Amino acid sequence: MSFLPVGEQLEIIRRGTTEIIPEEELKNKLQRSYDSGKPLRIKLGCDPTRPDLHLGHSVILRKLRQFQDLGHHAILIIGDFTGMIGDPTGQNKTRPALTVEDVRANGQTYFEQAAKILDPEKTEIVYNSDWLGKMSFEDVIKLASNYTLARMIERDDFTNRFKNEDPIALHEFLYPLAQGQDSVHLKSDVELGGIDQKFNLLVGRHLQKEAGLEQQVCLMMPLLVGTDGVQKMSKSYDNYIGLNDAPNDMYGKMLRVPDELIYTYYELLTDIPVQDLPALKAKAAADPRNSKHELAWTVTRMYYDAGAADAARDHFEKTIINKEIPDEMPEFTFESGQTHKLIHLIKEVKFAPSNGEARRLIQQGGVSLDGENIDDVNYEVTFSGGEALVLKVGKRKFGRLVSPPNPNTKKLVW
Repeated sequence: MSFLPVGEQLEIIRRGTTEIIPEEELKNKLQRSYDSGKPLRIKLGCDPTRPDLHLGHSVILRKLRQFQDLGHHAILIIGDFTGMIGDPTGQNKTRPALTVEDVRANGQTYFEQAAKILDPEKTEIVYNSDWLGKMSFEDVIKLASNYTLARMIERDDFTNRFKNEDPIALHEFLYPLAQGQDSVHLKSDVELGGIDQKFNLLVGRHLQKEAGLEQQVCLMMPLLVGTDGVQKMSKSYDNYIGLNDAPNDMYGKMLRVPDELIYTYYELLTDIPVQDLPALKAKAAADPRNSKHELAWTVTRMYYDAGAADAARDHFEKTIINKEIPDEMPEFTFESGQTHKLIHLIKEVKFAPSNGEARRLIQQGGVSLDGENIDDVNYEVTFSGGEALVLKVGKRKFGRLVSPPNPNTKKLVW
């Protein structure tokens, strides 16, 4: 197989990385791969504890895709076994256990979303229960003998919990060992992870040495800061942009990104060539408003297409800048004479994930009917035959609530 020269590969691989341990070994591995025509084995593990991915997850997935494009072998591990233990990284308490069924179901959804970034035909998908689940108790004891408690407790989250006298369950110490055993089993040349995974990745490197294998290189990526500009991107902080977000939502959320993060988002989330990044950095500093719109268009185009990105930009200009009602919006049909609480309506048309979130939106002044702002959480809507109301939730969600003239018309199910 033909590879790019090692220097060119390294330039692409270094893009956006926080740390490579050790980089000299990566260079040597790439040179050997170049000389032999044999691709490196690049490992990325994911514990699908939640079924939905956001742009924060895309940072490390895109790095795996870069290795794919360079001709190397990508291995995506669905941690259906480690997911049941729960990664203690960054936790101040023991994670609740998940069932095999939950992890497997989340894993399927995870891969479907990851396939928006990876080349699915060139990605090897494995489940670590295939080898970890077959280990005997004797095997686990032998595995645990390769690492000391003193080294394990050096880990920041364990150290802090120990000092604060917060409980640490014994099985949590097994998590880094189980993840490291993945590296032994797969004989990975490189393991990818967020910077918060550094300890786990180094354990894998150590276990490979104990097993008499060539050690993997550990490549860490930064944690993407969310749209609030403070916390890492997470659904828990409501500062995320989902990979499955609709184009209008993806475009609109991207415009919330603070000016100082525009360049970082370009670097970590887009395909802009490395040589073009310095000019983009200067432009973002000089003209953040237009740079942010270009960033929003670029990211939306990547996950949809240019037409969807154009439509999202037009939608933003009409509904946010010009405060117009869009010509096209989803319609929801209700029987004439029915009365519904507005909170329930918002959840039912899926403009909010829960009644509680719908209540919050109303209280914050983010809901209107036919242009009239509604701030009463007990507000009710009674439908009359032939009526059509425009419901607006937040800045980008519009829906037409329709009541047919015929009172016997059945409510549509969506």
